[in-house]
Amino acid sequence: MEDVYKLKPEQFPKALLEIPQPPKVLYIRGKLPGEDMIYLAVVGSRKYTSYGKDICEKLIRGLKGYPIVIVSGLAIGMDSIAHRIALDTGLATIAFPGSGLDNSVLHPRSNIKLAQEIVDKGGCVISELEPSCPAALYSFVRRNRLMAGMVKAVLIIEAEEKSGTLVTARMALDYNRDVLAVPGSAFSSNSNGTNWLIKQGATPVTNSEEILIALGFNIEKSKQTDKEKYADCGKNEMKIIELLREPMERNDLIRELGINIGEANALLSIMELKDLIKEELGEIRKI
Repeated sequence: MEDVYKLKPEQFPKALLEIPQPPKVLYIRGKLPGEDMIYLAVVGSRKYTSYGKDICEKLIRGLKGYPIVIVSGLAIGMDSIAHRIALDTGLATIAFPGSGLDNSVLHPRSNIKLAQEIVDKGGCVISELEPSCPAALYSFVRRNRLMAGMVKAVLIIEAEEKSGTLVTARMALDYNRDVLAVPGSAFSSNSNGTNWLIKQGATPVTNSEEILIALGFNIEKSKQTDKEKYADCGKNEMKIIELLREPMERNDLIRELGINIGEANALLSIMELKDLIKEELGEIRKI
């Protein structure tokens, strides 16, 4: 991996100079994307669900081709997924580990190769800690403020009621950054935090277009053919599409689908986030 070097104060991202406790020093490996890029933090639970992983992948893939940089914390879980999908999609990404940048202390150890790939593909890892400083409880909160301060908006994928993810969201609000949250099932503890944020005024997002609009892009939706619309649908998703030739009540649809209720409800939630179906007035219909 490239050597660690110290940024000069005039090289600091301008947005970080606006927060109440701006960093006094920043160490970096790699290259900081240009100031003309739009920075979006994507954070969520370490103990993510399949729903969280699927929607994170869908949302980030939909940002392909836009001048957007994905910012996250290199942590195990949703952070790693966000970095990985950004790389696979061709978006630059920036990682803020809760440690110094030397490989001997880089946290978590399991993401050393991911950090290397982030640098190799035009992004960077940044920390205000001395390069040889190991991670500590206090360092994660401090790095969260840098993530929240650097970006135009923070996207929360999944979060429990008491989590570091919500700390980042609160900091973003304090810094007048936009907070976007993915709504989730009332039965999932991983959605308690995001659903609470939405009640507090966070912007609910269920597709990439809504994120792009929140970031200030003008979006014109193109008409999709059914083949394009359903290209990534699995067997059960296509069965639901076939069953919904006419709108159906949820219980009737699940009965016809023939799979267990929990799996069916999760699948319907994902399809709603994909803008394939919509539930209103007690019935589910195709979009």
